[in-house]
Amino acid sequence: MNRHLQIPGVGMRNIKTALATAFCALVYYFIGRSPAFACIGAIFGMGSDLQDAQKNGGNRLFGTLIGGLLGIVLFRIYLIFVPEGGYSLLLVPLMFIGTVLLIVLCQMFWVGGVQPGGVVLCILLFNTPVDTYVSYAMNRILDTAVGVLVALFISYVFPRGWMQMWPQRLESWRRHAREAWQHTRDRHLGHRPRF
Repeated sequence: MNRHLQIPGVGMRNIKTALATAFCALVYYFIGRSPAFACIGAIFGMGSDLQDAQKNGGNRLFGTLIGGLLGIVLFRIYLIFVPEGGYSLLLVPLMFIGTVLLIVLCQMFWVGGVQPGGVVLCILLFNTPVDTYVSYAMNRILDTAVGVLVALFISYVFPRGWMQMWPQRLESWRRHAREAWQHTRDRHLGHRPRF
């Protein structure tokens, strides 16, 4: 069986996603901050059109918001019993409770937010130092919001079918330019309409 590897083409969604991530990286370069989570937000937030981008971006943004705030509350409860932090068996029931609450909250506010919210919740409970868990969550929410907003902006500026519209626009501009030229030429050559 001889199969050839098909290399997919680079489509407009690919270009828009790359543009959104590069824009995030550029902005964050000038403010001296890591663009990692803004770029992730932009990647998750991009869609095939503006409506799809709103859905994808909303999933990422609201999931991160819900998971981040829930993670702050649960980690604070954890620190009451284990002030030095670290991994202990208490995190197991907190993870269970957190997952149940996350799913319920996402069902109430934004159904598609479970997966991104779960990522932030897990990172907060299992991989965040005691002294930075609040700032970590707030920074992830902010950075995700920036990335999602950039993805929405790019999707708005370059709507689906944008490239296919250009030949039509160029032909329209050419037609208007020819008509304007013809009109100007007729006026200067004395071909004025008689009344």
